Amino acid sequence: MSYKHYFENALIAGRNTAITPDVINKVLLDVAKAAIDQTDYLLQENQKDLARMDRANSKYDRLTLTADRIKAIADDIENVVGLDSPLGKVLSDKTLSNGLQIKKVRVPLGVVGVIYEARPNVTFDVFALCFKTANISILKGGSDADNSNRAIMRVIHGVLSAHQIDNNFATLLPVEREATEALLNAVGYVDVLIPRGSQSLINYVRESSKVPVIETGAGIVHTYFDETGDLEKAIAIIDNAKTRRVSVCNALDCLIINTKRLGDLVHITEPLATKRVQLYADKKAFEVLNGLYPAELLEEAKPEHFGTEFLSMKMAIKTVSNLQQALEHIAINSSKHSEAIISEDELNIEIFLNRVDAAAVYVNASTAFTDGAQFGLGAEIGISTQKLHARGPMGLEELTSYKWIVKGNGQVRKG
Repeated sequence: MSYKHYFENALIAGRNTAITPDVINKVLLDVAKAAIDQTDYLLQENQKDLARMDRANSKYDRLTLTADRIKAIADDIENVVGLDSPLGKVLSDKTLSNGLQIKKVRVPLGVVGVIYEARPNVTFDVFALCFKTANISILKGGSDADNSNRAIMRVIHGVLSAHQIDNNFATLLPVEREATEALLNAVGYVDVLIPRGSQSLINYVRESSKVPVIETGAGIVHTYFDETGDLEKAIAIIDNAKTRRVSVCNALDCLIINTKRLGDLVHITEPLATKRVQLYADKKAFEVLNGLYPAELLEEAKPEHFGTEFLSMKMAIKTVSNLQQALEHIAINSSKHSEAIISEDELNIEIFLNRVDAAAVYVNASTAFTDGAQFGLGAEIGISTQKLHARGPMGLEELTSYKWIVKGNGQVRKG
């Protein structure tokens, strides 16, 4: 089967359709309203996907839609509407000695492809952010969420049609693997690809794509409890970072604790025991917790437990003697997503902030905040862990590039 027509139609839609900012915002508001109005339909289709997935699968939570989650998605879309568009923003403006006026202006990336797994919210988020920035979106969801994604796309297309806008502004490809291969090779049609999902998916896209890729990496997240850290802050922060929602990339995977604070470990882990978090503790931490933490939820850590993104009610604990050892552990095991320190020592905090190489670095706060909506971006198209073009939560500005506009009055270059 050829998938070329999907790409051609998307390209034509972008070239031939100019939509004003007012219309863009009206469409997005109508999509948010339609999502709420059609909640029952979306949940019904989502249940078809959930019925095919084991509840123990770490993807189950991400796949799940609820009325509250749909309301939150609609709120995020409305937040996007309220944001200023970066399009047309002048990044620099200068006039050369020869009279040439040169401006550097933000423009859309063009056609944005997104490959993602069991995350139906991504369908709404990608459309909203791409449409706000006049980008065409081509989405390739996984088979696990196909009913949900197709239902969401029907809602979006219904609104586009009501506004007499080409539905090819947002395309959901078939679930077949061949469609993924076609998207990876859509040179000349797709400007950039963004993978959202497991590390294996991200690696596959990065290694196989002929189209430029913005990598949204896995979140192997650490929090270091310094010898000066406030215990009450630590209890709340670690509980929230680990258990708020375990299947997301900003969830805590490894608590690093200074040996001088091992006496506080029982208090820090008490809320985790209540929520049945499985702990993989190194030798020193295990000795402290043994007999004080539920035995069936406590194991001695093995090397593979460090540098693992659990995406479940599991967490590793690493004991260190000082900040330098904590930094070394993070450097070896981090995915450069989100890292945190709990400390009252200003020097240690500054060293941590300067030395840790990650997209988001926290002081005395939960890593659960690494999220486009929480960062004031309205929503996010992904969290980039690379350094070229974009880093961290990607919102409207990250979906733009720029071009140089040069105005003259007959100038020619000599020599």
